[in-house]
Amino acid sequence: MTGRRHISSGSRFEAEIGYSRAVVDGDHVWVSGTTGYDYANMTIAEDVVAQADQAFRNIGQALAEAGASLDDVVRVLFIVPRREDWEPCWPVVKRYLGQARPAATLIHAGLQTEAMRIEIEVTARLPKDEAAR
Repeated sequence: MTGRRHISSGSRFEAEIGYSRAVVDGDHVWVSGTTGYDYANMTIAEDVVAQADQAFRNIGQALAEAGASLDDVVRVLFIVPRREDWEPCWPVVKRYLGQARPAATLIHAGLQTEAMRIEIEVTARLPKDEAAR
């Protein structure tokens, strides 16, 4: 097993606030709450479904850097400020997590900015071959 490793998305908030996009420790990967911010274009879509899709792509990148994938997710937390935004995201959730079918929780709470309409946090276990490294 490996020691603790920090993964960054390059977001300025990670350095300013003092957190990582993900932390790998042993055979677990903890991915911080992730919004639909597109770091390549430095934008965020207005549509909650597009934000959910981008959040999963951001999470997928962090997991890939850790040696895992969305199929390795065992726990997920969704934070949605507006109740009506949750159901439209279901097909996106199923597309990205339908294989893993992790334990899940949804809460309604405000996010850092009004533009952010969903935040997703996951925990994954590294595949056996990655965890042994």
